[in-house]
Amino acid sequence: MGWDIQETARDADAIVARLGNGVRVVTLRLPYLDSVSVSVFVRTGSRNESRRLNGISHFVEHMAFKGTHERSCQQINLDAERLGAEVNAHTDKDHTAFHMHGMARDAGRFLRMLGDVVQNSTFPEAELEREREVILQEYAEDEDDPLSSAYKLFDKTCFGAHAMGRPVIGTRANIERFTRVELLAYVQRQYSGENVVIGVAGNVDPHAVAKDAEAAFGRMVQGIENVVQAPPYLGGIAMRRQPGCSQTHVVLGFPTPTLRDDYHASVVAAALFGEGMSSPLLDELRERRGLVYYAACSADVSDLCGQFVIEASTAPENVAEFSVEVARLLDTHAESTDPVGLARARNQIAVRRLRDAERPYRRLEQAAQDLFVHGRVRSQAELAAHVDAVTPARVREAFARMLAAGATVAVAGKVPKGADEAFRVLPAREPA
Repeated sequence: MGWDIQETARDADAIVARLGNGVRVVTLRLPYLDSVSVSVFVRTGSRNESRRLNGISHFVEHMAFKGTHERSCQQINLDAERLGAEVNAHTDKDHTAFHMHGMARDAGRFLRMLGDVVQNSTFPEAELEREREVILQEYAEDEDDPLSSAYKLFDKTCFGAHAMGRPVIGTRANIERFTRVELLAYVQRQYSGENVVIGVAGNVDPHAVAKDAEAAFGRMVQGIENVVQAPPYLGGIAMRRQPGCSQTHVVLGFPTPTLRDDYHASVVAAALFGEGMSSPLLDELRERRGLVYYAACSADVSDLCGQFVIEASTAPENVAEFSVEVARLLDTHAESTDPVGLARARNQIAVRRLRDAERPYRRLEQAAQDLFVHGRVRSQAELAAHVDAVTPARVREAFARMLAAGATVAVAGKVPKGADEAFRVLPAREPA
């Protein structure tokens, strides 16, 4: 089928080839590494699932390594480990990914192994039943975690019945019910060339990588891009009491622009507000008032939606004061911007970007996301320039826009009486 290979003008380290069936292959040339990271990103996750199929992407990820037409589960494991390679996989709302990490000389072998797993998994019945029990244990552990419960409740309250509001792991009923036929049908429908990015990072030859990728993935059906409609933002307050918890776990936040929009001011706002011990969130709530042991703020941005998220764990008796102080801090940041805090936030983002650049897998994930969303790989310099261009006025506008949209609050664990009223000090979402 052949391929077209193109070195991006803005980032000479990222070289992208496109196979004839739409599969994109991004090679990150990192000559200082003796190891290689190989990943396959498939643009399908929980946001692509119906309610009945919620959790199936995660189930497929677990089952992919349990046997193919040519290799058993045991042979798959041995083939990787006799080369000293590490194998892993994960599922998120917007993608599923499969990874191998080992010696650079084995990059081609890793591509063929992952190609076999991604395209030829047979989901044997016996393995399926054993793995079902493993996933049910993972589900139980997730349900027992009050902060995880708060996050799931937060997403549901943000987006309601839309797939973005459902958990990646799915529901217990679905996990107990999924059949081999459903898994095979889902893979056939979702796993196609237009929805796959292959990433290789290390001291490798991009042309050799493209050739090996063509051999491993060139016969994959092209398909069409997996498209999901953006969710409407709902907002509101939701509570879940969990017996045995002594703390109250809070996740609250607001909508932000998406990756397709100008989202950078929201990222800066999150770092300014609650990243690091000297941030206003931590300094006020922990250092000055002793209301929390843990709190953080982040911007979770995808191509469909964005979320400015504050998470914290506090004592039940502190919930009312906690909510008042968070509301006050948010209002303050909509009115004024501390120049020292803004410089701190920019530098923290810059250092975080440097850390990510030093982690091959993280760079591959960023490159895959760029290709899925923007059709190109953005350079580190471009990303830095966007952050540096965020002015104090844009930060204030970001806070004002979020407050105008109204808050989403999710509380789990030990929920004190009147907690829902306590959080009404935050701006509410106006009824549609």
